[in-house]
Amino acid sequence: MRIYAASYLLPISSPPIEGGALAVKDGRIVAVGKINELRAQFSAPVTDLHESVLMPGMVNAHTHLELTHFSAWKVRKDLDYLPKRYVEWIQQVVKIKRSLEPGELEHSAREGMRLCVESGTTAVGDILSDLSLVPLYRDTVLTGRLFLEAIGHDPLLCDTVVARIEATLENLQGGLLPGLSPHAPHTVSAKLFRCLQDLSGKLGAPKAVHLSETAAEAAFMHDTTGDIAELLYPMAHWEQYLPHPMRTTSTRYLDELGVLDSATLAVHAVHVTPNDVSILKERGVSVVLCPRSNDRLFVGCAPHKLLKEAGLPLALGTDSLASNDSLSLWDEIRFLEQIAPGVFSCQDLLAMATLGGARALQIDSDTGSLEVGKRADFLVLGGCNVAAGAGIEATVLAKGRLERVYVAGAAPQ
Repeated sequence: MRIYAASYLLPISSPPIEGGALAVKDGRIVAVGKINELRAQFSAPVTDLHESVLMPGMVNAHTHLELTHFSAWKVRKDLDYLPKRYVEWIQQVVKIKRSLEPGELEHSAREGMRLCVESGTTAVGDILSDLSLVPLYRDTVLTGRLFLEAIGHDPLLCDTVVARIEATLENLQGGLLPGLSPHAPHTVSAKLFRCLQDLSGKLGAPKAVHLSETAAEAAFMHDTTGDIAELLYPMAHWEQYLPHPMRTTSTRYLDELGVLDSATLAVHAVHVTPNDVSILKERGVSVVLCPRSNDRLFVGCAPHKLLKEAGLPLALGTDSLASNDSLSLWDEIRFLEQIAPGVFSCQDLLAMATLGGARALQIDSDTGSLEVGKRADFLVLGGCNVAAGAGIEATVLAKGRLERVYVAGAAPQ
């Protein structure tokens, strides 16, 4: 056992503790409180972190670690341009992935894991399209969910796709739990959505879906027009699956399929309507905001105030380095502060990046806050001398400097 003491402890799930400390044994938190209380309770060595703040490791609720090396691939494959439209970006991603050599995705995913920990992320909701990479996650220090992605409209392939995903998830090993990712309402057939919904219930695995990310998606779901119908479907040879104008939204469409529930993560939610938000709230859906990715892909800005005031469970994700500049949730928070001034308090932002993400991934019994029984994943932040009248959360966001990361009570090598 060891006690870690600091100027402040920021549990997230409860108020900050000045002169706080954690007692850690076998990688788990066994006590939280003031340092004098823990010293009296336990005869254990103390690591005094002095003028520091301890807070939970961050939870990146949506990313694609297999695309970490995307920027380098763009240059090497002579595809280094910035698409101005979502479908052009999809085309770029497909071209690059098809040109990769064996082992390139593996190295990219490993680097993504490293960068997560380096920036203070200890849990992820990672979307994986290449199932052959699953064994890489066996030895990662990260916890969270591994969402296996499904795309397609061919009804003859549906059962094969679902069976392969189920077999892979049943044999999943390591710290990441099973998850499913029906890609988006316009790239996954109704039959495949329903089959994955059944599998979600069978495995107790949450589902992550890219929802209302673009105006192109909104147009497609309403009247089958725009880039998705004219460019994406022909590229994927899906012309025969083009629907008649549905006059609906992505949220209403999925609700009518019966696939929205408390096990659903709606990622992006940029072009949701007030009625959509009401449906998401009623179904218990969590929303994962990816503000920098939305900006980078020119898809718009999520209705942050609407989502916040509706009381939807909110989390943060970086998305991938195919549509972002870093895997740091600190960078994500700072950008969100800039584009949504006054919408979220400092407490809201830190909670979204920790406990909010853990709840969305359904791993909050094990991580996301500093509580007894949880894995001892915590960050040491320096430079947080609290000014008169300032809260510790505001000080952390304004001045905090990540100095050390502990995963299961140990500093990763």
